[in-house]
Amino acid sequence: MAAIAQQMRERAIEMRRERDRMMVLMAFRFEFDSVNKILLAQFEGQLTNESAEEYHDALGKNWRATGARAGIWDLSGVTDFAVASDFLRSLAKRKPVTPGLTSHPRFIVVPVTAGYGLMRMFQIAGESARPRLHVVRTVEEALTKLDARSPHFEHLE
Repeated sequence: MAAIAQQMRERAIEMRRERDRMMVLMAFRFEFDSVNKILLAQFEGQLTNESAEEYHDALGKNWRATGARAGIWDLSGVTDFAVASDFLRSLAKRKPVTPGLTSHPRFIVVPVTAGYGLMRMFQIAGESARPRLHVVRTVEEALTKLDARSPHFEHLE
């Protein structure tokens, strides 16, 4: 009986460690500039099919909650682009999670060449569903193209 209880405790500890490891692999947070109405998502860690799907779901919620008029998805903190190109093409062809996303400019920021190529493929594959999506190298470039005046981003819960 004691051995079974010990195994259950060890398994619970292992499951918590795995959950914590997965959270570190890819984290994202949303910020919002209420003056310029720009939603900013910043990513850190490994980008996988699962984390991209999770982000995609969270995006719609935050876009609707803020009434954003533009978006910047900053992938500067991504350490590994472990997302499958077939998955990205499939995601690109999906209808955007919020109808307003198609009529407002969005920018994917990717300074790393390998990631830049993947995101350009995403942009090209989804041109009909996301006509105002652009891939750039820096957040500053995106802000300049949006003509954002004195942006001030605040963390969203």
